[in-house]
Amino acid sequence: MFLLADNPAPVQGASEQGLEQTLIMVAIALVFFYFILWRPEQKRRKAVEAKRQALKKGDKVVLVGGILGEVIKIQQDTITVALTDGKMEVLKGAIQDIQPSAEPPAAS
Repeated sequence: MFLLADNPAPVQGASEQGLEQTLIMVAIALVFFYFILWRPEQKRRKAVEAKRQALKKGDKVVLVGGILGEVIKIQQDTITVALTDGKMEVLKGAIQDIQPSAEPPAAS
């Protein structure tokens, strides 16, 4: 039979090593989230914002909810979009995608 001690002495370095491993794992998780999730999302947001800033009259836009229209007026924070049955004023933040206007063919 095995004899077990009633009160075994704790190992001195175990808690310090456990804390170091925990901190290392947290650091690795933070680096993972930065490079895999946060940084690409930040780049995507900047690209969308650049497209919104380059918006011009005649561009075709897709709004939140899949509404399609053509830009007829651009203001500070809003745009007016021509729809099939009229027009609508929306915030620039509602733009999901922009299709540049078709350039007319050059006269030869």
